[in-house]
Amino acid sequence: MDETTPSTTSALMLPGWMGSGPAHWQSLWEARHGDRRVEQDDWELPVREEWTARLDEALRAEASPAVLVAHSLGCHLVAAWAAAAHDPRRVRAALLVAPPDIGREDMPPLLHGWRRIPGGALPFPSLVVASNDDPYCTLAAARAMATGWGAGLVDAGARGHLNAESGLGDWPQGRDLLARLVARAG
Repeated sequence: MDETTPSTTSALMLPGWMGSGPAHWQSLWEARHGDRRVEQDDWELPVREEWTARLDEALRAEASPAVLVAHSLGCHLVAAWAAAAHDPRRVRAALLVAPPDIGREDMPPLLHGWRRIPGGALPFPSLVVASNDDPYCTLAAARAMATGWGAGLVDAGARGHLNAESGLGDWPQGRDLLARLVARAG
């Protein structure tokens, strides 16, 4: 790990639907900072209960509370895990990047199982980072999710879905946000 993620904290990457490819900032963070991905059995068919169980397994394997770094559908995975009454002490904080508005009519049918967005504040410090031109979520919808989850909100500007196509590279600004979130979590 590097200086932005204390060695006592594990950063677990939670990609969204279809995973995160090699040029995605999550993959680059794994290579550069030693963060680890929570692998799902099927990235193309995201079943909420299966993804939630896999996250719970990964967190139970951690020696200390983990920091979750979620992208896209991975953000809803964090909320689903927390709402399922799993042990919130296993999570130190969560960085939630580009949550999609899964209630939109134009979302693919295979994501309809995720439509019920778990409500209630997350039981750990969290921060939503959203773009103001994300094709999958308006900034207003991202703000509503952040409010519902009791999370802060950062407007990342016009950066699309904050993925590899956004040209973020290893996204040092995101890493800075993560460092500040971890410091705030104590």
